[in-house]
Amino acid sequence: MSRPPKHPPEFYRALPKVELHRHLEGSLRLETMLEVARMHDLDVPFRQPGDLRRLVQVTPGEAHNYRNFLSKFTTLRKFFLSSEILHRVTSEAILDAAADNVRYLELRFTPVALGNQCMLSLAEVIDLVIAAAGETARQAGLQVRLIASFNRHESLQQAEEVVALAADRAGDGIVGLDIAGDEANFPADPFADLLKEARRSGLRLTVHAGEWGGPENVRQAISLFQVERVGHGVRILEDPDTTALAREAGTVFEVCPTSNIHSGIFRALEKHPLRRMMDAGLATTLNTDDPGISAIQLSDEFSLATEKLGIEVAGLRKMVLTAASAAFIDGAERSALAESIGRAFDRAMEVQNGL
Repeated sequence: MSRPPKHPPEFYRALPKVELHRHLEGSLRLETMLEVARMHDLDVPFRQPGDLRRLVQVTPGEAHNYRNFLSKFTTLRKFFLSSEILHRVTSEAILDAAADNVRYLELRFTPVALGNQCMLSLAEVIDLVIAAAGETARQAGLQVRLIASFNRHESLQQAEEVVALAADRAGDGIVGLDIAGDEANFPADPFADLLKEARRSGLRLTVHAGEWGGPENVRQAISLFQVERVGHGVRILEDPDTTALAREAGTVFEVCPTSNIHSGIFRALEKHPLRRMMDAGLATTLNTDDPGISAIQLSDEFSLATEKLGIEVAGLRKMVLTAASAAFIDGAERSALAESIGRAFDRAMEVQNGL
């Protein structure tokens, strides 16, 4: 397989981007966590940045598996101590995306987990994130929409409350609903009726599937839950019938290569199926998942896709436009976003090529 030419990091930062799959709880800055730990004397090691880093980031030499990856959230959620901190980290997540030339961002967050730590009601958590996101998006000059998420291990009653609150705020920044969490041990079946209700209420659906579970979970998400997008979905190629189903349905995949390595789905980046998914005619997009945990930005994923997986810059452009066209906004907004992103991408390439 021939490789595209190498480019410096500045090349990838200059490209306009759309991100559909970024978790707020996985987007904290290490510097912010150190400051919060010192101020509140948290029961975490904070004297040396390296001590805390090992608890909240995937660092060289540690195991790559879903248990280790999910364990990072145990420490991360200790930092959501107050409404002020939640406002700050929401704002910083958006500012970090803007600094990486992300033009449109869908930021997902888990109200139950956040509310448990900072002792706020689910409604208060949701309203606070909406306010912080709207304020920061206006300041930073990018579009931000929010996806409310619940975890597979949470109760149906909690999920019902999240869906009801999100639906009530569907015109105020919340555009979609997601199921996340431990796919290997907690099936999504108990939430099937709730997802149908969410769709009827106007919320758009994406579900984590085909990450730690097999392609049967992707088939369930498409056929039973009728999702428009699938979070990860990288094991879909294990089943040709499900691959054909997704291709025919036009299902969009929110692919996060570095995260998939860190969580142990694939042992090496060169084994990642992103390029094969594209070759199979699947609609794919590039995302960070948890940039704070993986210590990356979206530009890093662009670089890895090109220089490790052999995806041409034209392939990056295609994925960015696919993401714009799959954004959970109305048709006119989507068309305008895709057109704007396409023009900006082409201008960036002209500048890079000295034209």
